[in-house]
Amino acid sequence: MATATKTARKPNAAFMKPLTPSPTLAAVIGPEAVPRTEVTKKIWEYIKKHDLQDPSNRRNINADDKLKPLFGKDQVSMFELTKIVSGHLS
Repeated sequence: MATATKTARKPNAAFMKPLTPSPTLAAVIGPEAVPRTEVTKKIWEYIKKHDLQDPSNRRNINADDKLKPLFGKDQVSMFELTKIVSGHLS
């Protein structure tokens, strides 16, 4: 009977590749190139620091003056966030 060896999971190289934020995104997270995972982390740090989650529905994020140009509207759901941010990375 063969036993399967369990190997440590390697991170996907595409997620770890540093990407340059657009000027609009850089206003929120800074201008340095960072991996996609860090971009998401920094945006959530900003959202929590400025208390931008909608109190009545925590899945929604209210845009402040820095986020409104990024989102293009006053409020987005957390599920839209990744798609919006992807358009601002190169």
